[in-house]
Amino acid sequence: MSDYQVIVIGAGPGGYVAAIKCARLGLKTAIVETRDVGGTCLNRGCIPTKSLLHSAEVYHAVTHCEGLGITTGEVSFDFAKMQEKKVEVVTKLRTGVEGLLAANKIDVLRGFGVIEGQGSVRVGDTVYSTDNIIIATGSVPARPPIPGLDLPGVITSDELLEETDAFDPSLVIIGGGVIGVEFASVYATLGCAVTVVEAMPRILPTLDADIAQNLNMILRKKGVKVNAGAMVKQITKTENGLCVEFEAKGKMQSVTAGKVLVAIGRRPNTAGLFAEGFALEMERGRIIVNDRFETSVPGIYAIGDVSSKIQLAHVASAQGIVAAEIIAGHEPSMRLDLVPSCIYTSPEIASVGMTEAEATEKGIAVKCGKFMMHGNGKTIIAGGERGFIKVVTDAESGKVLGAQLMCERATDMLSEITTAIVGGMTVEQMQNVMRPHPTFNEGVTEAFEDVTGQSIHSAPAKSK
Repeated sequence: MSDYQVIVIGAGPGGYVAAIKCARLGLKTAIVETRDVGGTCLNRGCIPTKSLLHSAEVYHAVTHCEGLGITTGEVSFDFAKMQEKKVEVVTKLRTGVEGLLAANKIDVLRGFGVIEGQGSVRVGDTVYSTDNIIIATGSVPARPPIPGLDLPGVITSDELLEETDAFDPSLVIIGGGVIGVEFASVYATLGCAVTVVEAMPRILPTLDADIAQNLNMILRKKGVKVNAGAMVKQITKTENGLCVEFEAKGKMQSVTAGKVLVAIGRRPNTAGLFAEGFALEMERGRIIVNDRFETSVPGIYAIGDVSSKIQLAHVASAQGIVAAEIIAGHEPSMRLDLVPSCIYTSPEIASVGMTEAEATEKGIAVKCGKFMMHGNGKTIIAGGERGFIKVVTDAESGKVLGAQLMCERATDMLSEITTAIVGGMTVEQMQNVMRPHPTFNEGVTEAFEDVTGQSIHSAPAKSK
């Protein structure tokens, strides 16, 4: 008899959710973790970043409150205390995860987990037998082969979030993806001189072009210097700081800052995971799995960033639930093909389903609706940045295919549209919903009404 029915390696949002689901389905479960439970998302990613973003947003609100009839004295921020608040939030949530693992009678095996072979995991000097293994080791920041990347002050997002020293007045961010633009938003709001260098023709290259263009304008308004279509050649140490040299439009340029953040993405974390003589089928560092999250070795599964092409915490959690259900002999309870994406800039960005361009590429005739949020009462009250809600629908059936939001509370509003897509709802059904006034969510109504030219607060829709 095996020591466990399931051993999960990695206690991040994929791992601990998978372990809890396994335990609740009656499987004797253990989870292996060499660092703090909660993984990168809770300890060095999503949560600490959002804590700093919230502090920055409050600081911005206080320093721009005169228009609301509020007068303050001299306002400043204490970066060290912002970091203390971040640690407080992380600790509280991590304690909650530890409590959940204990409440579900999951053994937490502290140490580095090494897969010895099918059904065998070594943690330290102890080898445990198990019927099933779920790999949920996540990802680590990618570091491109750029000369000077090993210089002091050239750091990844993990290292930047762990810093507690004085706030640096200048920062160069290599990479204009999700990680890069979120940090640009935080540091620019706090008055840091931020420069973004992105190799692709525009920032957020995987998202709808309207979103990228709008965010580019907003970041520039905040003083961020955005250099798209730019390739970093080298980083050197100078008397004035770190000099980043890059080529853009055929010309060499440079910018100097106190720190350089490397934010070009993350790669699967598999270092040291397999014992000598054992291996799984992999592709460019990513563990290959089938539609049941099974690897090339029976009884070994992989979820989250280590195997998924989409590296998001909620994707890892959803995959963890489905993998646990499959191991327990149940039918999967979640749809995994519809992935909501959120970016916590100011304003927030959220998207789900198809963009207009993606639908067109697939030969689907679409009708789109768009509402500019400067006509939304709650946005005007809050003094929100320029933003919009755009919906994509099937021209023939009227079903909702996707949506892209860039406005206050966008990440909170997205689930309504995700639910509509999963439920096969139509434009008419979304128009029939009475949404309360005044709310940001009224913009959803306006966007769907724009599909049929019935919007009350905007001009009639043009032919789409």
